[in-house]
Amino acid sequence: MKTSHTFGGDWTEQKLERLQKYLKAYTTIFTKNERAQSLIPIYVDAFAGTGYRTSPLQLTKSLKLFEEFTEPEVDNFLKGSARLALEVEPSFQKYVFIEQNTARVGELQKLQTIFPQKQGNIQIIQSDANSWLQGWCRGTDWKRHRAVVFLDPYGMQVEWTLIEALAKTKAIDLWLLFPLGMAVNRLLTKGGKPPPAWEQALTRVFGTEDWRKNFYSQKTEPTLFGDIDVTVKEADFLKIGKFFVNRLKTVFSEVAENPLPLRNSRNTPLYLLCFAAGNPRGAKTAVRIAQHILRP
Repeated sequence: MKTSHTFGGDWTEQKLERLQKYLKAYTTIFTKNERAQSLIPIYVDAFAGTGYRTSPLQLTKSLKLFEEFTEPEVDNFLKGSARLALEVEPSFQKYVFIEQNTARVGELQKLQTIFPQKQGNIQIIQSDANSWLQGWCRGTDWKRHRAVVFLDPYGMQVEWTLIEALAKTKAIDLWLLFPLGMAVNRLLTKGGKPPPAWEQALTRVFGTEDWRKNFYSQKTEPTLFGDIDVTVKEADFLKIGKFFVNRLKTVFSEVAENPLPLRNSRNTPLYLLCFAAGNPRGAKTAVRIAQHILRP
């Protein structure tokens, strides 16, 4: 029997399985906890794609800069999380699916027909996720609402300013696919510093220029014409991932210490599945649940 999704072994299943487990635990808390029952839980899926994992997915124009870094498997990687969230019981009271591509927005709208009992709770936004979500964070009454936000970019679309805005609400739990090997590691060139455009992209993702001193060092090498200073890349997957987790710790109440590498069929990390909790009161419990779910 031919399946519609066979690439990359089971790593795509790992992502969806872990997200689903957390969403079930999250909504159960809002059902059973008396204090939480007064709050409105929201699920937000940025870069929501089509909501499915079956039809081919093409890269958007926003990815042109990183086309040379794409893996064959990634073409179908980010599908299914929107529908998965709608299937979770107990339910969220509101669902927000954000997608910039018109064709994929049309596919997402079909979910309202597939889940007619939740149709009035589904909001589909055609917009850039970075700008729309920052406005949403500022305009939502976080005394009455709580949210799980899933950021699953194809590359380096998630800017640090968005992560800061999400953390500032003190009411959002964040699941994030950090493009560890998909883009970041490859932009950290071995032969000297990255070109200016790549440096700017890395600074937007990390929210600081400190990546330079963490990922590169200056060394003196002898040559026939005397000693010269050279820039040497010190970063590997582990060091990059640790640096990003520490960056999350600067803005979120608690952060999972064991993000999960999602690997392709050649066992190369493409993404790092990260978790951070924003609400100080429930952050330790949330991270404890997430760290258990993130275990290999």
